[in-house]
Amino acid sequence: MASDLAFDALADPVRREILGVLAEREECSAGELSNAIHRVGRTAVSSHLRVLRTAGLIAERRTGRFRYYSVDPTGPAQDVIHLLQELFQGSLDAAKVAAESLADTGADDRRAM
Repeated sequence: MASDLAFDALADPVRREILGVLAEREECSAGELSNAIHRVGRTAVSSHLRVLRTAGLIAERRTGRFRYYSVDPTGPAQDVIHLLQELFQGSLDAAKVAAESLADTGADDRRAM
């Protein structure tokens, strides 16, 4: 499953940071990304970009000898976002039910007094 590769890629904090930079700036060259990511060197950033590209999370555009990267909204990123939305929505729905249940229990206790 393509989303498995995406989740594996997202397990690394440096790759999540790279995706965060790309999400903010829309598109960056490898050099710009290397300058923005301070915890690893240029070679490591290139390795992380390769993993993200292989996982289908980012797209690469070549212009001459330069490569520009952006988040690929059509790839497995869509599956990951959809799955996370479903998980969070389920958790929010469960929290709402629990809160409403507690509110009802509290109202019943106040009526009994």
